[in-house]
Amino acid sequence: MIREYLPVLLHILVAIGFAVSALLVSVLLGKAGKRTRIKDTAYECGMVPQGEAQPRFSVKFYLVAMLFILFDLEIVFMYPWAVVYKESIAQSKGIFWSMLSFVSILMVGYVYALKKGALQWKN
Repeated sequence: MIREYLPVLLHILVAIGFAVSALLVSVLLGKAGKRTRIKDTAYECGMVPQGEAQPRFSVKFYLVAMLFILFDLEIVFMYPWAVVYKESIAQSKGIFWSMLSFVSILMVGYVYALKKGALQWKN
């Protein structure tokens, strides 16, 4: 049994060895740069930087991003269902009702987000 896992173990050892050796060579042969005030400033295409380095984003931006990821991932679950739907509908009607309940729960969450104003930019 150990002979079956020997190539995988060898691959892992070679990868770890390469990573460690690359880091060691970088530390040993690399030149430490001197930090100056000019080098630490953000590069703005030759222009003098103005304002803070990182502008602050509204919480609404992150909320909309999380909602997008949430609904996007739930839509991904519909693709495998759509692929097997035609073959499975002849055997059982349960696949239709399970997806209908899934979509209804998804719509309840969407309506809740709309009612709370999570998708409005003006507020």
